[in-house]
Amino acid sequence: MIKEDKGQLIESIGVELSKFPYLYLVDIAELNSVDTAKLRRLCFRRDVKLMTVKNTLLRKAMEKSEIDYSELFSVLNGSTSIMLSNVNNVPAKLIKDFRVSSKKPILKAAYVEESFYIGDENLDVLINIKSKKELIADIIAALESPAKNVIGALQSGGNTLSGVLKTLSEKAE
Repeated sequence: MIKEDKGQLIESIGVELSKFPYLYLVDIAELNSVDTAKLRRLCFRRDVKLMTVKNTLLRKAMEKSEIDYSELFSVLNGSTSIMLSNVNNVPAKLIKDFRVSSKKPILKAAYVEESFYIGDENLDVLINIKSKKELIADIIAALESPAKNVIGALQSGGNTLSGVLKTLSEKAE
């Protein structure tokens, strides 16, 4: 590969890294063509960009990035594919779901919520990190709960009060 082509590849990898806030490095080596195609389709359906890259080109693109990815350099060996996403836990869930029928992909490392996760043992931790939408839903539910309790108490209090008034009016007769 000539130097200009490498420069263009490094630039295109850098552009992709800058488009997505969440990065997963995975090993999908030894997947046969059928399983690789299944994984790519699953990634496409869940809006995860899957790229297979050379480690040296990825490292150079990471070095040029605004984010300091130096903690990930230690895992850039062997076969490396990148999963890029706009939702923090979607690639982790995708990996877990795909492993029902296969031993791969193996999580090498991830950059999620400005933290680095090195090793496959962090997969469950990454799955349990809530996405922005999930956090917003939790906050809304927490804010709605007291209001619902107040409304329920007022409604039941009104029913009790009307019951007392009805009983008192019947006694007077």
